[in-house]
Amino acid sequence: MARGGQGLVRVAVVVRAGAAPMWWSGVFAAGLGLLVPGLTGRRIGVLAGAALFLTGAAAVACVRRRRYRELARGTARAGRYDVLQDRAVGVRNWRRGHRWWLLLAFLAALGSAFAAPAAGGLLLAGAGCGLRLKAAWIGRLERAGDALLWVRVDWLDRRGGRPAGKAVRAYRSTGIAAGDAAPGGARRRTTALV
Repeated sequence: MARGGQGLVRVAVVVRAGAAPMWWSGVFAAGLGLLVPGLTGRRIGVLAGAALFLTGAAAVACVRRRRYRELARGTARAGRYDVLQDRAVGVRNWRRGHRWWLLLAFLAALGSAFAAPAAGGLLLAGAGCGLRLKAAWIGRLERAGDALLWVRVDWLDRRGGRPAGKAVRAYRSTGIAAGDAAPGGARRRTTALV
């Protein structure tokens, strides 16, 4: 980085990066799990899975919100020489760093079908849904503060890290129009000029 600038990645992008792979692998594992009768039977497995889906989504969406708020309150303005990472790069880095964990989670969800069909897959899908809800909550936090939240790349660990982990000491902020991701980490929609 030139003149002491830091590489910055959007907080909401890092949070949201795991949502799609967890959702789709969970849905796929739940679908395959229905092919196996399991020890509990399909009906109990699906009912348990539905409860696990709701519980997992709520837990993932709500965990560490206080820490996110504290870091958002103490933001410093991003410097002139700071480098803002593209959304696609942030998502790719997180997924590349967590690919083995995602594969193990999928295999565990698939293996749990022999005990309770579809339950493990629905839990994994619920965790993905919870990440999407947490990213949307961060987007509302960004809109309320009229600033996008960024975290230094070097404060995240080698695997993409946690944007509210112990290594993260503060967030940086930019204007709401900076970067290529909208508040909440989704792709920024461009409107065609007529």
